[in-house]
Amino acid sequence: MDELLPIKYAEYRQKVRKFAETEVQQVALVQDEKEEFSVPLAKKMGEAGLFGITIPKEYGGQGLDYLSYIIAVEELARIDSSPAATVAAHNSLGMTPIYTFGTDEQKKKYLPGLSSGEKVWAFGLTEENAGSDPKGVETRAELIDGQWVINGSKMFITNSASEIASGITLQAITGYQEDGRKEISAILVDRTTPGYQVTPIKGKLVWRSIDNGKMKFNNCRVPESNLLGKRGEGMKIMLSTLDGGRLSIAAIGLGLAQGAYEMALSYSQKRKQFGKPIVENQSISFKLAEMAVKIEAARSLLYNACHLKDAGKPFGKEAAMAKLYCSEIAREVSDESLQIHGGYGLLRENHIERFYRDQRLLQIGEGTSEILKLVISRHILK
Repeated sequence: MDELLPIKYAEYRQKVRKFAETEVQQVALVQDEKEEFSVPLAKKMGEAGLFGITIPKEYGGQGLDYLSYIIAVEELARIDSSPAATVAAHNSLGMTPIYTFGTDEQKKKYLPGLSSGEKVWAFGLTEENAGSDPKGVETRAELIDGQWVINGSKMFITNSASEIASGITLQAITGYQEDGRKEISAILVDRTTPGYQVTPIKGKLVWRSIDNGKMKFNNCRVPESNLLGKRGEGMKIMLSTLDGGRLSIAAIGLGLAQGAYEMALSYSQKRKQFGKPIVENQSISFKLAEMAVKIEAARSLLYNACHLKDAGKPFGKEAAMAKLYCSEIAREVSDESLQIHGGYGLLRENHIERFYRDQRLLQIGEGTSEILKLVISRHILK
């Protein structure tokens, strides 16, 4: 696929690949086993320019296009999904809403520090009763004497609990419309705000070395100026953010599938049964052929959606398609790769064991496969 793209993308891919194969590879197994978010690795990713990839240089970012960002996430996920998800959540969910909808003052206040790797930012939609149904948000923000007073909770929030987690853009009910529907707005809340509580989530099957937390807000008070966008634009901001975020989740799926495929190919060339490498068995070579076809199809679908976004054209349908397909391909390829590894693939010392677990979140996060089919069907039936 790179052969059809300008040379700058291949060069950028090699730059990120080198970083992933040196800095990420050496800590992946240990961090997963310890279930520990690596602050040093996060800071190294910031120093390598992996935070603020699409943010203009005037705000401390790299000023690159969305396809470059997606390639970076893909290459990180080829080695380990957890740091890839850290980069994806920070760029797509953390920084992009501030850049897209924030005032110049908000951009200058938050984006430079978030681009450097010294801080990360979260996006708070999911609650106990709000996920696939974003209108189920129950967190409330009441405007009193020029301050938003926030009460509520959030769940499964990435980049929220580590020592460098600095705040959140949260969705909250700020009133009701004449017809009784909720007025939902987005508000920036710094972690230093009194009443801001966060607890790390442990014991996960997937993405064990990512920073993930559950949050509570008890009479948190922030200035009225912390409103992101206009009052009542929360759903608009959320939907716009998720469209771009789905591309990064698709990139994690694509990168994971690529890594799993490469592991299967390498193992099958070394592993001998009945006097010859198992890759010489047609059943194995056919599996590898099918993996390669699916990965190339997924990459084409994802990159097409990125081209549309970079061109400023509608891409919501294509983003949903890419996320749906890439997450399914990650499942299929990691499963077949594990099958090729046989019993050895079940051992934690082999990376494919982690890949097999990590892919499972991709059919759930940022729109379940079922919700994405609903989104796609609505687009094609318009």
